[in-house]
Amino acid sequence: MSMNMTLNDDMTGRVIVDTVSTPWVESPTPGVRRRMLARHGGEQGLATSIVRYDPGARFPEHAHPEGEEIYVLSGCFEDEHGRYPAGTYLRNPHGSTHTPFSQTGCDLFVKLRQLPAHATRSVVAPPGPADWQPGLVPGLSVFSLDAQGPGHTALVRWSPDTRFQRHWHHGGEEILVLDGTFEDEHGRYPTGTWIRSPHMSTHEPFSREGCLILVKVGHLT
Repeated sequence: MSMNMTLNDDMTGRVIVDTVSTPWVESPTPGVRRRMLARHGGEQGLATSIVRYDPGARFPEHAHPEGEEIYVLSGCFEDEHGRYPAGTYLRNPHGSTHTPFSQTGCDLFVKLRQLPAHATRSVVAPPGPADWQPGLVPGLSVFSLDAQGPGHTALVRWSPDTRFQRHWHHGGEEILVLDGTFEDEHGRYPTGTWIRSPHMSTHEPFSREGCLILVKVGHLT
């Protein structure tokens, strides 16, 4: 498959992808595969993907023009700067470099070239249950991961039978369902669903069984 491609790159429409059934595509590096969710361009293009490192896989040193965001879904991700177990969020800013690998293997949610040049601070947010805060309605709890603009990235936990009021998304919203089932008036979204809703979209979300979601808002203007 050619890596110079476009996939779900129209930011004006809603996109829903079942990442569990999305096929794996080999990367140029042995032992590293990707499930492509959105893409515009080649190996250095804008991309959102699920990335899998086989045990012992190593990626060559590389820079990140326009940055990189990573959420470790399973296993342990590593580079020369540290070890990042499941539940860790990383933001590598514009111009940063690293040489990533995984001794045990890992799955990652990765966003490339989607940070502004002025967002220069690196972020490492390890799993931390003490950092959970009450949400805007009963049954919601929020773990803020990154709020240096544009956008705000957080983990949001929904207790069973939690409902949120109808609201608009200025700057859009992106959700990856990590556990359970997230819902709104448009459908049901089980574990592994990726949802991207455009600027000024609206919905009335809820969860009957409870869920954990990774959310980024305000970055799709």
